Amino acid sequence: MFHAAVVPCVRKRSKPASVSVPRHAVKFKEVRLYLVERKMGSSRRSFLSQLARSKGFIVDDILSDDITHVVSEDSRASSLWAWLKGCGLKNLSNMQVLHISWFTESMRVGTPAPVENRHVIQDTPPALQEGLAPTPVALVSQYACQRRTSTDNKNKILTDAFEVLAENYKFSDNKSSCLVFSRAASVLKSLPWTVQCIEATQGLPCLRENTKAVMEEILQFGHSFEVERTLSSERYQTLKLFTSVFGVGPKTAEKWYHRGLRSFRDILAEPSIHLNRMQQSGFLYYGDISRVVTKAEAQALGNIIDEAVRLITSDAVTALTGGFRRGKEYGHDVDFIVTTHEVGKEEFVLRHIIDCFKKQGIVLYCDYQASTFHMSKLPCQSFEAMDYYAKCFLILRLEASQVDGGLSCNDGDNRGWRAVRVDLVSPPMDRYAFALLGWTGSTQFDRDLRRYARLERKMTLDNHTLYDTTKREYLTARSEEDIFAHLGLEYIEPCQRNA
Repeated sequence: MFHAAVVPCVRKRSKPASVSVPRHAVKFKEVRLYLVERKMGSSRRSFLSQLARSKGFIVDDILSDDITHVVSEDSRASSLWAWLKGCGLKNLSNMQVLHISWFTESMRVGTPAPVENRHVIQDTPPALQEGLAPTPVALVSQYACQRRTSTDNKNKILTDAFEVLAENYKFSDNKSSCLVFSRAASVLKSLPWTVQCIEATQGLPCLRENTKAVMEEILQFGHSFEVERTLSSERYQTLKLFTSVFGVGPKTAEKWYHRGLRSFRDILAEPSIHLNRMQQSGFLYYGDISRVVTKAEAQALGNIIDEAVRLITSDAVTALTGGFRRGKEYGHDVDFIVTTHEVGKEEFVLRHIIDCFKKQGIVLYCDYQASTFHMSKLPCQSFEAMDYYAKCFLILRLEASQVDGGLSCNDGDNRGWRAVRVDLVSPPMDRYAFALLGWTGSTQFDRDLRRYARLERKMTLDNHTLYDTTKREYLTARSEEDIFAHLGLEYIEPCQRNA
């Protein structure tokens, strides 16, 4: 049987009275927001718009040239900016294009939050727009020895995070992952501009997916969850503490950690632990040698060494190396090369300096290692291996009266002296250039210099020599410039080697 369709009865309703939407007082007339619906969704956008209006913000539903702040939950700069540029805006260049994190902070404090780099979704990094940094893929080398890196690090928040993770991998003896983050940090340190969005790093070498993931978190939230987990882990904190002691390496620290030790008090109270002389001194003078050394203190130690050397020979050569030679204002120890133009006499000069220090009563700890240098052992393939030169690891007593401007002491420390870690190395004069280059650093610069020599020039470089594996001959060098020339590299001054 055919049935007629049932048509619902529509009852006419009287026109409702207009619903009054509560209007909120405008507190920030200079700020006009537009919330991008993409990824945010219409319902969430509506809720956030009402929230902002309730706190005194002006929120427009239509994007126009009156907008001052564009807020997006989508941090992918390329697609967002492509959409914005297609909206026909004339005032786009004067608008702040911001991540939702800025909006969230503003709602929390009830006033427009200061705009920081981490909030900004940049179309192109400012440095690129101003011509300060050419196309990254064209000019940034994978090798630190082809990059100039000063002490002015414009990406410290990123490189600090990478270095925490690199150190944690080092504690786990995961060398490959440690190198991944160390190399990434080195690249970012060399940039003359601040990274403000992940797209700006496209084409940069040494940045893998895991390093970019950490960068994205920091650029979006101001911190990395992985780094925070690492910093708060008991294992990392304990190994960081233990390895801060002179003479304690990652393996010893790991062994103590697995035995349940968590503090210096635990170690010193454990009768089965037998500290060597270096570790005993490390604990005894920990308060001093865990504190930074100033450039003035390093220069004062240089004067003390020069005075000791002049007592025995007039043709000695001394050089301050390490971070201080690279232009740093502070360090954790002080490294010097001490040698003489008379080959074979350098080890005698080093022993004389030590004897002189002992007579002055300033030696708090001394570990002298005689030279085992011989050309037949060269070149050394392992970067971590110590060189074969005569050397001495010292803790010296430095008086306040010897330092221009006085010592860097803790408040209330009235001793008038402090303990300082000092390393002395004595290469033969014909090896001086190689030793100076290696002991100047930085570690990553030296590592990449050797990698470049091996992979690009078929040569082997270490702190002793440069060997051409193709010609099967050792290459001589009277200066660092000679070594760079042998490798076909432009010379880089020490102050540009802070990789």
